[in-house]
Amino acid sequence: MPLFQKAVFHTTVAHLRDLPGDALSEVAFAGRSNAGKSSAINTLAGRVRLAFVSKTPGRTQHLNYFTLAEGKYFVDLPGYGFAKAPEEIRAQWEGLIGPYLTRRGPLVGLVLIMDIRRPFTDLDRRMIDWFRPTGRPLHILLSKADKLSRQDQTKVLRAVRAEIASWGSEKEAGRYSAQLFSSLKRTGIEEAEQVLAGWLGIPLPESRSVVTKPETAAAKQPVEKQKAPG
Repeated sequence: MPLFQKAVFHTTVAHLRDLPGDALSEVAFAGRSNAGKSSAINTLAGRVRLAFVSKTPGRTQHLNYFTLAEGKYFVDLPGYGFAKAPEEIRAQWEGLIGPYLTRRGPLVGLVLIMDIRRPFTDLDRRMIDWFRPTGRPLHILLSKADKLSRQDQTKVLRAVRAEIASWGSEKEAGRYSAQLFSSLKRTGIEEAEQVLAGWLGIPLPESRSVVTKPETAAAKQPVEKQKAPG
């Protein structure tokens, strides 16, 4: 049973002044357009259309808030890197998302969704470079893992974790983690739930309270550093 199954749509925010004032903690979801961001939110909530899945890249241009519990939210950010977007929409993205990520007090972490077949695009790296100075944790979901064989999944995950481990000191790298995820096969849900519940201060069911903490890049055994494919 999904931990966040009680999630419901709360509000759409087009201006920073309209951000919910009752927020205690919130987790933002970001990703390149069509990387599987909305599908990931739906899967974590155990819903089909909580977050709208669009076949048109760049359709979502505002912050969509979903209530998990009193004062605790998921926030769906606009997808970035969409093709042929009007300049005014690009400006809106930069004017809304940038200040939100860097100044929003209740923001406790960022989930970055990357298509496992194309991780670390230039736009992903720009998002990461933008977010890291905030000092908040970042968790990467390598979405659409079902598109690759198990061997290739492991290869990409190892490469991503190796790159994460190279980000600054061991203490800093410990704020970042990565995992495999598939909305289609519903794999990686419990691992993601454990990370997000910890950020949000939402208790896990007793039956899962003894689950081993997901490995961070810093906790992994040394692996051969290699650049992630992309």
